[in-house]
Amino acid sequence: MRVARHASRMLAIACALAWVITTPARAAEPSSDEVAAQQAVAILQQIQTAARTLDYSGVYTYQQGQAMVSSRIVHMVDGTGERERIELLDGEPREYIRHNDESRCLMPSKKVVLIEDRRGDRFPGLLLGDSSNLPKFYQIRTGGSHYRVAGRECQFIELVPRDDARYGYRLCADTETHLLLKAQVVGSHGMIDQIAFNALSLGKQVSPEGLESSLKTDGWKVVQSAMTPIDLSKKGWRIPYPPGYQPVVQAVRTMKHGRQVSQLVLADGLAAVSIFIEPMGAEKGPRNGNEVASTGAMNIFSTRVGDHWLTALGEVPAQTLRELVERTEYVPPTQTLNN
Repeated sequence: MRVARHASRMLAIACALAWVITTPARAAEPSSDEVAAQQAVAILQQIQTAARTLDYSGVYTYQQGQAMVSSRIVHMVDGTGERERIELLDGEPREYIRHNDESRCLMPSKKVVLIEDRRGDRFPGLLLGDSSNLPKFYQIRTGGSHYRVAGRECQFIELVPRDDARYGYRLCADTETHLLLKAQVVGSHGMIDQIAFNALSLGKQVSPEGLESSLKTDGWKVVQSAMTPIDLSKKGWRIPYPPGYQPVVQAVRTMKHGRQVSQLVLADGLAAVSIFIEPMGAEKGPRNGNEVASTGAMNIFSTRVGDHWLTALGEVPAQTLRELVERTEYVPPTQTLNN
C-alpha cells in the first residue's frame, strides 16, 4: 500500500509538472501608456498609407525660413501602381514625374531629365524607415478633429522630442481619409517651417490628365545617377549614429565625370539625416570646413576627415549633425584588418 500511495503521489506530481510546462505563460497586459503609443504609431502609419494609396490633387505651399514655394500635385493609383506629377509654381520651372519608386525631374532651363529614386517621406508622405520605435524618442499626443486645413476637418497630432537629437512636429491629418494636410517642424523657440495644402481634391474629382507633363523633352539630356549598395563600415568608416537613428540607405553614387560619392541615410522613422563622403581633390575650388549653414529646419555641416570631405544635412538640430560628423572616424581597411 505504501508503495502504491508513493507511486500515486509521484504520478500526481509528474502530471502537475507536465501541466505547468505545457501551459503557455499568460502574457502581461500592456500598460495604458503602451496602448496609447501603439495607437499613435498606427495613426502615423495610416497617414503614410493614405499618401501612397489615395487619388488626390491640389496645391500646397512649403515655407522654409523666409522662402515660400507653392507646388501643384496630382497623385493616382492604377493597375501599374503609383503615378504622380508635381509642378513647381514659383521660381524656376521644374516638374517631377513619378511612377512607383522612380522619379524623373524635368529641368527646362537646362533641358535635362534627372532620373532618381523617390523617398517615401516626401509630403504628403511622412515616414521613412522603421516607425515602431517612435514612442521611445517622441511623446506623441493626439487632439480632436475641430481643426480645418484646405476646407477639410483634420485631426491634430503632436510629436514632442524626448531628447535634443531631433525636432518636434505638429501634424494635421484628414479625419475622413487620414491624408496629411499640414505638417510643421517645431524647435525650442516654436515653428521653424511648415508645409500645407491650400486646395485639395480627392477620389473621382481627380483627373488622370493632370499626370501628363506639358513639357516636350525630345532631345533633352537624360541623366541617371547610378547607385551601388555598399557597407561603409567595411570600407573603414566608423559613424556613430544618433540615438534612435538607423541606416536606411548605404550606397555609392556616380556623379559627373565619374566622380564617386558615398551616401548614408539615417532615419528614426520620421527625421532623416543624409551623409555624403567624397575624396579630397574631387571638388572644384577651396572648401571651408566646420561650418553650419541653415535654411529653416534644414541644417548642413561639413568637415574634413582624413583625406575625405564629410557633409551631413537634414531637418534636425545643427548640433546633431556637428556631433555626428566630428565623432566620425576613418580607418583604412588595411588597418582595420590588422587591428
